[in-house]
Amino acid sequence: MHRICVSIARETVDEGVAVAKTIGPLADVIEIRLDSLRDIEVSPFLEQLSQPLLFTNRPTWEGGGFGGDEEARIAPLVKAIQQGAHYVDLELKAPSDSHNMLLEAIAAGGDSDCRLILSWHNFQETPTKAELVGRLAMIQDKGAHIAKIVTMAHDYHDVLRVLMLQEEAAGMDIPLIAFCMGRPGVISRLATLELGGYMTYCAASENEATAPGQLSVAVLHQIEELMTKETETRRA
Repeated sequence: MHRICVSIARETVDEGVAVAKTIGPLADVIEIRLDSLRDIEVSPFLEQLSQPLLFTNRPTWEGGGFGGDEEARIAPLVKAIQQGAHYVDLELKAPSDSHNMLLEAIAAGGDSDCRLILSWHNFQETPTKAELVGRLAMIQDKGAHIAKIVTMAHDYHDVLRVLMLQEEAAGMDIPLIAFCMGRPGVISRLATLELGGYMTYCAASENEATAPGQLSVAVLHQIEELMTKETETRRA
């Protein structure tokens, strides 16, 4: 199922909720970047928003804003699972105890439909195909429900290597979020949805991107509308 996830990174809960309500009709999923909040809370988002929510508490060592200890970082993600979040995101490089803690919280929820996204980012380059496939296999071995691999693209070769991971993921039977950062990677943020990608990420507005090359949700919808009109025109 194709999903457009809008990432929200605000300093206060009230600001985050307000932005989420504004862009809600354009989003299939809303990502709450807990690492951007001055005071981390999850309950207000779950109580006031109706869209499926994804909670991320990205550490500084993976390009995020959380600089505290690991126990404090994982605690709100566990709380989000317990209170009905649809998704939580954790880094592949996080300690195994963190992986296990989130998987146990999901299992303890019984009929909970929360899914664990294990993510791996490379902000400098796009590795070889062998390394990318190896990362995907590691994510699956860790018990992730969904894999996420995002790299920095310097040319179209990098973009193609990442997009072609969808074929590997299909063979491994694991849903995959995969696209590239940077100017060459912009096209991959849309193309991934047409090539089997589980989800793509957008910013709430043009000046609120949380990663290099991230489009605003309004722009992404404009592109999709143009593609739909072009297809309908050709059929007519």
